[in-house]
Amino acid sequence: MIRLQAVKPDEREKLFNLNQKYLYEMTNFYPDPLDENGILHYGYFDLYFTDPKRQAFFIFDDDMLVGFAMLNPYSCIGGQPDHTLAEFTIFPMYRRRHFARDAALLIVSIFPGRWEIKFNEKNLPAKKLWTSLAAPYRPAVHRLNEEETVLSFDTGK
Repeated sequence: MIRLQAVKPDEREKLFNLNQKYLYEMTNFYPDPLDENGILHYGYFDLYFTDPKRQAFFIFDDDMLVGFAMLNPYSCIGGQPDHTLAEFTIFPMYRRRHFARDAALLIVSIFPGRWEIKFNEKNLPAKKLWTSLAAPYRPAVHRLNEEETVLSFDTGK
């Protein structure tokens, strides 16, 4: 069964390492360069351990770590969301088992309210997941550019 576990401060390095793998995978869609030490930078990472409005979660299937999610209330379209899904991944070896859908449904059920979810149009599995998840809430679709779309919707309180 899918469950979320808040990332604790002493698990920062673990999240950092997992986030590096995720960021590497996202280089399929974004041309982010490695620094001189081979690190892909995520400018907001440290804020998940200092800003109380930001939350990071490990996603588990029973006791098996299968992914992570990072949420915050900051809009990239000038809105006032309660929740923005900043980052979300299910590790490649656990995909195609409905973990992403189950985790996404769990997240929006635990955190009701106004949501924004951004995805890259070239990331077809993400596009399918997020448009399907948001469909019952009749999302507004905001095209940021040719590649990025934000869905805004309200799940109710």
